[in-house]
Amino acid sequence: MLPADPHSSKLSSPCHDCVKMSPVLKIIYKTIIKELFLSFLITLAFLNSILMMEKLLRLSRLLSGVGASVYDMARIILLLQPQLMLLTIPMSLLLATLLVYGRMNMDNEIIIMKAAGMNFRQISFPVIMLGILCFSASVLVSFSLGPKSSAMLRETITEIITLRSTVSVEEGAFNTSFKDIVIMVKEKKSRDALGDIFIYDSRDPKEPKVLMAKEGRFFIQDGLNIGLYLENGYVNITRTGSTTEMFFDKYNMTLALESESPSPKKMEFTPLQLLRDAKQTDTQKKSAALYLEFHRRLSLPAVCLILIFMGTPLALLSGKSGRLGGLAIGLLVFTVYYMLLIYGENLVMAGKVSHLIGAWSPCALLGVVAFILFRREAAA
Repeated sequence: MLPADPHSSKLSSPCHDCVKMSPVLKIIYKTIIKELFLSFLITLAFLNSILMMEKLLRLSRLLSGVGASVYDMARIILLLQPQLMLLTIPMSLLLATLLVYGRMNMDNEIIIMKAAGMNFRQISFPVIMLGILCFSASVLVSFSLGPKSSAMLRETITEIITLRSTVSVEEGAFNTSFKDIVIMVKEKKSRDALGDIFIYDSRDPKEPKVLMAKEGRFFIQDGLNIGLYLENGYVNITRTGSTTEMFFDKYNMTLALESESPSPKKMEFTPLQLLRDAKQTDTQKKSAALYLEFHRRLSLPAVCLILIFMGTPLALLSGKSGRLGGLAIGLLVFTVYYMLLIYGENLVMAGKVSHLIGAWSPCALLGVVAFILFRREAAA
């Protein structure tokens, strides 16, 4: 509810400057902005949690096999946030506006403010302030925080895997942390030193191998691969109709992890780097993918500016439906927007439209609808 004030009669003055400079108006703005910002933070945390679950499920198989700790998972969750915020900041802005102004409309506070002499632009001023803040935050995430966090996420996952995958190998137990390889050791002398090793290697289905060695030692290679150095053993290779057995003093093998890093390379690029690489690439499909990522980094922050003009009119159009009605309308708007965005990007990848049209058409359509709604309510 709006705060009561003994001097609230000042709002009834027809003078525009009096309304603009009224102390009561400042209190009203402060109250609305506080409620908007709190709703925005709660919505942002909720949406980030939902989207983060999908990414964590993809990481769980990779990290659980190497014994990632709670601290490791906390680091990953923290580094995932900037990638998600590029999507969730515009959604949270719209939902917060619909929730707050929908509640105000249901409590007749919008009618009271209009009766007190406030026009629609003045009523929407708190949303404009929050929208500009969200736009600035989205630009910061798009140009700096997002690429840096993506690179740090890849490095963190690599570090966790390389340090903990060797720890996950236990005495007398079969280990399947490495792709298409089963390892069992009789003795573990230290974290990376093994004794009496048995390995079944099925990476080549036509030539499965069985290796046995007296000693072995893990060592780190480039990327997400770990090497295993074996001494004093033999390898048995089975082929169709024949078997080969060889003895060795020293043997090096590469152990590939069960899955790749989940962080795509293009997520680590800034918009300027994406544009540069898109111009230099030699394939149409790769160029289109880079251009689309470049436009997405710009269009999603631009959506925050468009929602400044759409959020308040939509909240008033929802009538007396309150919070649930505003939530449903907000989800519908973004469902339609993302469907159009995905459809446009698919057309670009198929070579049917240019990357400029495919990436910005949904944003332009959203802007036209927002302009019509805002102008209609401002003229009412």
